[in-house]
Amino acid sequence: MRVWPDRPERAAIGLGEWPRAAGGGWGRRRRESRLRAVHLRADARVPEAAPAAVPAAMNRFKVSKFRHTEARQPRREAWIGDIRAGTAPSCGNHIKASCSLIAFNSDHPGVLGIVPLESQGEDKRQVTHLGCHSDLVTDLDFSPFDDFLLATASADRTVKLWRLPLSGQALPSGPGLLLGPEDAQVEVLQFHPTADGVLLSAAGRAVKVWDATKQQPLTELATHGDLVQGAAWSRDGALLGTTCKDKQLRIFDPRAKPEAAQSTPAHENSRDGRLVWTGTQEYLVSTGFNQMREREVKLWDTRLFSAALTSLTLDTSPSSAPPQDLSPHRAAFQDGQRSLVPLLDPDSGLLVLAGKGENQLYCYEAAPQQPALSPVTQCLLESVLRGAALVPRRALAVMGCEVLRVLQLSDTAIVPISYHVPRKTVEFHEDLFPDTAGCVPASDPHAWWAGSDQQVQRVSLHPARRAHPSFTSCLAPPAELTPATAQPAGTPVGDADPSEGFSSTPSSLTSPSTPSSLGPSLTSTSGIGTSPSQRSLQSLLGPSSKFRHAQGSVLHRDSHITNLKGLNLTTPGESDGFCANQLRVAVPLLSSGGQVAVLELRKPGRLPDTALPTLQNGVAVTDLAWDPFDPHRLAVAGEDARIRLWRVPPDGLQEVLTMPEAVLTGHTEKIYSLRFHPLAADVLASSSYDLTVRIWDLKVGAEQLRLQGHRDQIFGLAWSPDGQQLATVCKDGRLRIYEPRGSPEPLQEGPGPEGARGARVVWVCDGHYLLVSGFDSRSERQLLLYSAKALAGGPSAVLGLDVAPSTLLPSYDPDTGLVLLTGKGDTRVFLYELLPEAPFFLECNSFTSPDPHKGFILLPKTECDVREVEFARCLRLRQTSLEPVAFRLPRVRKEFFQDDVFPDTTVSWEPALSAEAWLGGANGTPRLLSLQPPGMTPVSQAPREAPARRAPSSVYLEEKSDQQKKEELLSAMVAKLGNREDPLPQDSFEGVDEDEWD
Repeated sequence: MRVWPDRPERAAIGLGEWPRAAGGGWGRRRRESRLRAVHLRADARVPEAAPAAVPAAMNRFKVSKFRHTEARQPRREAWIGDIRAGTAPSCGNHIKASCSLIAFNSDHPGVLGIVPLESQGEDKRQVTHLGCHSDLVTDLDFSPFDDFLLATASADRTVKLWRLPLSGQALPSGPGLLLGPEDAQVEVLQFHPTADGVLLSAAGRAVKVWDATKQQPLTELATHGDLVQGAAWSRDGALLGTTCKDKQLRIFDPRAKPEAAQSTPAHENSRDGRLVWTGTQEYLVSTGFNQMREREVKLWDTRLFSAALTSLTLDTSPSSAPPQDLSPHRAAFQDGQRSLVPLLDPDSGLLVLAGKGENQLYCYEAAPQQPALSPVTQCLLESVLRGAALVPRRALAVMGCEVLRVLQLSDTAIVPISYHVPRKTVEFHEDLFPDTAGCVPASDPHAWWAGSDQQVQRVSLHPARRAHPSFTSCLAPPAELTPATAQPAGTPVGDADPSEGFSSTPSSLTSPSTPSSLGPSLTSTSGIGTSPSQRSLQSLLGPSSKFRHAQGSVLHRDSHITNLKGLNLTTPGESDGFCANQLRVAVPLLSSGGQVAVLELRKPGRLPDTALPTLQNGVAVTDLAWDPFDPHRLAVAGEDARIRLWRVPPDGLQEVLTMPEAVLTGHTEKIYSLRFHPLAADVLASSSYDLTVRIWDLKVGAEQLRLQGHRDQIFGLAWSPDGQQLATVCKDGRLRIYEPRGSPEPLQEGPGPEGARGARVVWVCDGHYLLVSGFDSRSERQLLLYSAKALAGGPSAVLGLDVAPSTLLPSYDPDTGLVLLTGKGDTRVFLYELLPEAPFFLECNSFTSPDPHKGFILLPKTECDVREVEFARCLRLRQTSLEPVAFRLPRVRKEFFQDDVFPDTTVSWEPALSAEAWLGGANGTPRLLSLQPPGMTPVSQAPREAPARRAPSSVYLEEKSDQQKKEELLSAMVAKLGNREDPLPQDSFEGVDEDEWD
């Protein structure tokens, strides 16, 4: 490197050439031209930095105490292995550490891995899993004062605070606090550095400062121009900086005003900007991309904020191509993978730059006084980096001169990388380890918001003076938890199988909009029996569903029906869009004439490119339904106010059918809902824009009953499980229950959803409750649970979910009490277990698909693979294909029939009575069928397994004499060393002749 005596700034920035040597180049001349441009930009800053010229001239001869710092990677034995890290794109670092614990994103969306920072003796560190959210965890942060207080942010738009237990105790089933929900997914989260109970969150364009003790925001900063990508507190907690997709770097004084105090253009590219503050509030470091998609690092002075003090540019990663060679999608993907994670230790000024998706760490020393970003060392990693975090300074091995420790999150391990300054003597070096911030907060939210700038008391890192007081935050006080012990002998266990991976989204147990959430822990049990520790946890935290670990996964491609063309995606919102039974699926097509394709589920594969044989309905299809007691009969409603009954040949549709089996006429307006009676054959209910519900006898082919009383569009209708009552939900905001054979007027009436965008209704909990999915006045999707005997009193429970345009379509499984909810165009399927008593809703793992589905329906129970603990089988309609989705429950003892999951099911394909009998006033009871496969023993009758216990070695040795101990020890040594007379491997090698040597 060349040093110019009259340009100390140029000398410092000239070190920016060093990281360029590590990247792939597009030509040395091009790199040198960009480097000269950087020098010119630095020269332009010289006049503004003139007052600091004399100190800078003195500092250029000052030798850094970190110049010999070396990065040490541990042996693989010291890695935290056997993990599966998540790689979902977000603005977070994916891993954080306190002085006691490490938390990281697992490959199960919404689930964090928790592991101790230090190992206890020779025992291997065990990774436990905490189900935090119903969607991706986007960011996380440990309290700077309480090692066991963790905050998590998620794409489900909420922030949750968790009290993590000491080693040996069970993870919590629910958060201590919940903040939100926000209007967009929460991208950034950070605790305040001096006040306990204050934290910031960034969601979409909004940044809020929260008083977590009151679960209310102290202030909301002025709206940014685009997505907020990064936010951070200054070291003293007075200022707050943000980076935004609008390329602006902003500084806020949140207690003074919500508007930005300063703003300046940061990086020329809008992709993934981050920032960190140095040890003082005057300086900060930002990372981002320039116009050439090269990664940039800039040092800023808040007192001279119009331009950066200094900057350096890192080459693109070795695997990346020049921007002109990349498609926009691929370029965006690579930028997201290569985004820099800045990790800065404010006490030492050491800055580590970790590139996601790369295998290299850059270490710099941030020296604002010069100003310079001076390179210290590089570290080549053995695996690709997915996330990175700094270990708190109070946890470093100071006697070994460890000045920094970085935790690298890879796909399968956490690798601690230590940065050491070599010193000749083993002693505490005051120059390397100045006093650092302690763990006792300086103020509370009220005092800080009132203007207190009191700082956290600093403590010494000297081992002899490390009597640091501990602090426990009042945000989430620790509970008296029973240590997680093994199940007692004789208790059948249906635990989650750790060897099986998720393809669903683990979630908390209640909605983000509820005041509290009981999130599942993947270490807790789920089976018939309940251990004492579980019962104590349930008494403290509430019940949890045994289906909370349910896993939804798309079955193998061999079972898909592909090359589906010309789907009709404009069916009314009151229709599911398609229907299926155990044999066939009927899908409306967009072609003229209201055509309906009938596909055989037993014949999966690619459909021919030629036109399919269809049912020619004649008019546009508004709804369709298979007869549950006749798998070959399909009822199709049309816009002409008629219902056509079609009969499909037993061997499938081989030719175009133009003549239906029967046509039902009577409605005067368009029909939009069809529902077959659950017990009586040949009974069909239909709703229409003529504001009536009509009940038909298909055997006679005529209308038999007509229900009235609706004042607006009927959104949905549903038969009760016993077939005696029928419920409707209407656009007039009313929910009604009819007894069709008793009166055409409603038996009961009550308030329905406030929103008028759409709604559905279904009977649940053995017909004692009604579940309604709809919208509130703010267009938020919600679930309302009503007692079927008291509609007038309003809902017993209301659960807010999210904001989306499509109505949630509920599919209820009466055997398990689970309801599956999704909307047309959604990518997520919610799962809830419904209870007839508080808390009413128990959330289970949701299923997330990579692309939106056009429809999602539940197949009959007999389609489930009981041996694989598959409790639900669904069909997912995509743009060009049909995919079966299986929902399974992880269980360890799969060789036994899980009779707690599979009670006797209703024989839904056999009618209990005829239409004539039902219309005459008779009621029927369905026949039940056991799902137990032949040869499988119920798990409730499985033999008890006593936990194997190993006797201590001391007890084992006391039973032997001294001579026996000596002989066994000698035999073990001989066995380990082997027979000395055995030939060595090299004895069998063949040599070469002397004349063969060169």
